[in-house]
Amino acid sequence: MRSKWNYDFVKASKYFYIFSIVLTIAGIISLSLFKLNYGVDFRSGSNVDVKVSKDVTKQDIEKVLAETKLNQKDVQITPGSGRVNIRFPEVLTSNQESDLKAALVKDIDKNASAEVNTVDPEMARELQQNAIYAVLLASLGIIVYVTIRFEWRFAVAAIVALLHDAFLVISIFSILRLEVNLTFIIAVLTIVGYSINDTVVIFDRVRENMRFAKIKTHTDLHDVVNKSISQTMTRSINTVFTVFIASVCLLIFGSESIRMFSLAMVIGLLCGAYSSIFIASPLWYGLKGLQKNVKSKPSKTTT
Repeated sequence: MRSKWNYDFVKASKYFYIFSIVLTIAGIISLSLFKLNYGVDFRSGSNVDVKVSKDVTKQDIEKVLAETKLNQKDVQITPGSGRVNIRFPEVLTSNQESDLKAALVKDIDKNASAEVNTVDPEMARELQQNAIYAVLLASLGIIVYVTIRFEWRFAVAAIVALLHDAFLVISIFSILRLEVNLTFIIAVLTIVGYSINDTVVIFDRVRENMRFAKIKTHTDLHDVVNKSISQTMTRSINTVFTVFIASVCLLIFGSESIRMFSLAMVIGLLCGAYSSIFIASPLWYGLKGLQKNVKSKPSKTTT
């Protein structure tokens, strides 16, 4: 199969390695100093969803909260939806909930209704642990699957690329101080799924081309990897592009409750697209090149 993509992907991968390493180091520093900006799902506190029948401003809500002497963490209003979200760093007591609902009805809208969702510290810790376990179990399952279907070198390259994608998304959220909640974890797991799909497609083509190639030198192996990426490039771009457009639309037109999910998807899809091409495949090339039967230079023929 011929491809119009005539580009040395393996050679260019070193620049993406540098970019990923720099961003990873920045992420490690940010996580060490500032950690993640956890939402109520992963940190104890109360989240209040308010439904009103008229337009209100953030200042109106903050004025009511000041009167009730409640220290809110954040106030989010979705324009035109009649919904207000208020996040509190502490768990509200029954009296505080009653006072808040009464103040909203009195000063904001007589038809206002409020739903309070509370997460205690023990539940928050459990959710954090379960989120980590979910990502680790997904990674373990992928390792087993790729090892059985291909070989251990493919599995190592795939899992490095997946961890790379997940950590880059986490790093960007940490650096930009974006909120991490349950929808963020769902986005990370979805990103892992799309990333491994693109990676496996390329690996499958590499394996197929290896059957018919006579690999004697690193140059031969180099050409096989570049050829395999070129043959699958159009498919990879089309797949990612369609999901990327949908995620951007959700980010722009979606509600506030899924905004962080959409943003994580947008970032993760971009990271996953280039990691499958410039991280996973070149990494497999490096591991495969360590085999003794692959020479670093073309063998000389004797006459």
